[in-house]
Amino acid sequence: MKLKKSLAMAPAAIFAPILAHAQEAPVAEGAFASVEALGALNVEMVFIFNTLLFLLGGILVFWMAAGFTMLEAGFVRSKNVTIQLSKNVGLFAIAAVLYYLIGFNLMYPGEGWLVDGWLGTPGPAVLEAVGITAAGAVDVGYASVGSDFFFQLMFCATTASIVSGTLAERIRLNAFFVFVVVLTALVYPVQASWTWGGGFLDAAGFSDFAGSTIVHSVGGWAALVGALVLGPRIGKYGADGKVNPIPGSNLALATLGMFILWMGWFGFNGASQLAMGTISDVADVSRIFANTNAAAAAGALAALILTQMLFGKADLTLMLNGALGGLVAITAEPLTPGLGMATLIGAIGGGIVVFAVPLLDRLRIDDVVGAVPVHLFAGIWGTLAVVLTNDGASIGAQLYGIVVIGGFVVITTGITWLAIKAVMGLRVAPEAEVSGLDKTELGMDAYPEFTRG
Repeated sequence: MKLKKSLAMAPAAIFAPILAHAQEAPVAEGAFASVEALGALNVEMVFIFNTLLFLLGGILVFWMAAGFTMLEAGFVRSKNVTIQLSKNVGLFAIAAVLYYLIGFNLMYPGEGWLVDGWLGTPGPAVLEAVGITAAGAVDVGYASVGSDFFFQLMFCATTASIVSGTLAERIRLNAFFVFVVVLTALVYPVQASWTWGGGFLDAAGFSDFAGSTIVHSVGGWAALVGALVLGPRIGKYGADGKVNPIPGSNLALATLGMFILWMGWFGFNGASQLAMGTISDVADVSRIFANTNAAAAAGALAALILTQMLFGKADLTLMLNGALGGLVAITAEPLTPGLGMATLIGAIGGGIVVFAVPLLDRLRIDDVVGAVPVHLFAGIWGTLAVVLTNDGASIGAQLYGIVVIGGFVVITTGITWLAIKAVMGLRVAPEAEVSGLDKTELGMDAYPEFTRG
């Protein structure tokens, strides 16, 4: 879980062999003058490697923004590609500013809870001073504030990215951006503080290592509520109940997006170990990488096999989302499973996606990219699957966390969507939807040579 670690949490045995050797070995001229100096150096090395893990992991998770963008650009029609690109650039920029101004301190209040365990204190994030020494670090046993902020910001932005694809092709650009402000400044940080900030869900034993529920299901719940309020695209569902397929513009882009997300997930899950300063931590990071990869592969294979069994032919779009469903499923606990169990968890996640996509269509819920099955349904499965390998988790605590977070997000995002709809309007006009949002909302096409004479 993403509780900030302190030096006190690291066992003293980590340094004991080194210090014992230092006490017995002769000290050469210019070498360490004391055991204390050697111990201080090791503390600094832990700080350095942890910080490096956050920075590299954050870069990989940032790259996932490109993955979401390409996935969405491929799944929407050519007349709506530019609007999706614009939404993904805008949502990341909004998340970066709002998480700095409000979200980071709200999510990690430390001793500054307004309501103990439930609501933190909002306020701007403050970095450490320039050129600090170990004495100037906020927590020398953990990592730099800047690296922690950078890494955690990426998870906040990812949550907003999940919503973007579901509501594609019919939502107004500025209405979506207003929603992102509320989601990234308030909704995401508040519920994340309950577990990763040391709040009441953490005290209750809820376990979510890298965010199957805290990130992915939150984005999925917000997307589902938005889809219900917004309604389906024109022509998606016939009056007779028939589902009319609306193919995307570029499956090559969608496939590229999936592989970018797969790659970025190594940072998403791996760096959530939150430490890389010991042999144990580095070995655990490598274990997380391997399990993450196994789950993604299994999700894709499950979708490949199931689509051929159910539909007679393989379905690439479901294979892409099957891999993502496997990734979401393993995210709640990527450390404790072995490769076999990680494969099983991922395969079930991919299978859930295959069955959930047509289920939403039968319910006339229009999810353009399949984000609700991938991030919400597979996220719930992954959160429950924690109990299969983590002896410290209980099914009761996992269900409690799922229900509490889900209820909070449904209520808060429902109010937000309805307020935006009442105040400024949520959906574009029917004529604009038919013409395409690239033209009506932006006045520019992604593929002008194909859409203009």
